[in-house]
Amino acid sequence: MKQAACFLFMLVSFGTYAQQRTYNKVLASALDSIYYADQNGRMKIDSIEKQYGPRSAEMMALWEDIQYRDSINVIKVTTLLDTYGWPGKDEVGETAASAVFLVIQHADLKVQEKYLPLMREAVKQKKVWPQQLALLEDRIAVRNGKKQIYGSQLSGDGSGTYQIDPLEDPRNVDKRRAAVGLGPLADYLKRWNIVWDAEEYIKNAPITEKAYYEKYGGRQ
Repeated sequence: MKQAACFLFMLVSFGTYAQQRTYNKVLASALDSIYYADQNGRMKIDSIEKQYGPRSAEMMALWEDIQYRDSINVIKVTTLLDTYGWPGKDEVGETAASAVFLVIQHADLKVQEKYLPLMREAVKQKKVWPQQLALLEDRIAVRNGKKQIYGSQLSGDGSGTYQIDPLEDPRNVDKRRAAVGLGPLADYLKRWNIVWDAEEYIKNAPITEKAYYEKYGGRQ
């Protein structure tokens, strides 16, 4: 009840912001809290996985907590978006603006598809980084069983080994990434110990993509 009242106060305050279009400290503070609620559990993933294992009870408990917090955050953020539109980084600050993107990025497919047009418009208005839109478009494509465009989506086998999800036109992926402000795919994949070679990917694609779709289909 207290949490709902606080969020209502945030929305009322945001109503004033919507008219004045000035920096809103109340909304920024509320979104900052949502940002840390989204990231807090995820920042523990690596350490819990290394200490207890990827399929341990501790890891399962962590993911349950993450999903619970996600379910609360998506209600708050979609209510805000439905009422007032997408807040820009110059209106609430970079962290708060990122919170909106992260919550949608971690939502289910229906939510992502619903707010994709709004996010595209926010990019045109320079409220959202085009890199973030690229990540969401990749995620939606993969979850619909299609090939991604920018190479941002990976799948793990539960043992700490990852592979890139099916990718459209691998030879030109870095051109597409550069167009939206993303760095080279090889640099991005290093953090998962993946060595990127477009020609090698193309050579192995018929086998790896067949195995991928048999295992995952369209990821939900």
